[in-house]
Amino acid sequence: MRIDISGHQMEVTSALRDYTREKLNKLAKHFDNHLDANVIMSVDKLDHRAEATLHTPGRTLFADVAASDMYAAIDLLADKLDRRVIKHKEMKADHHAAEARKVVGR
Repeated sequence: MRIDISGHQMEVTSALRDYTREKLNKLAKHFDNHLDANVIMSVDKLDHRAEATLHTPGRTLFADVAASDMYAAIDLLADKLDRRVIKHKEMKADHHAAEARKVVGR
């Protein structure tokens, strides 16, 4: 999984980069293919924002969150993307395949 991390009007430290990679690499377990993710972090007054665009086979998923600190925002972002990836994979699954095999197999 390739993850590009950038900061909007802020410097992204190596600790934040490592933490983000650690959290988002867990998304790769859902796919066999290569994934690309773009993460942008920013600070707006008291809100720490993180947004990510995940390029998956067949679809591009986007998520953005705001939290009181950047580590919490990264946690929320990873959770949100995980839920969206699972939902995307469930929509792609053919739920009627088992029924079709039963009818053909008679």
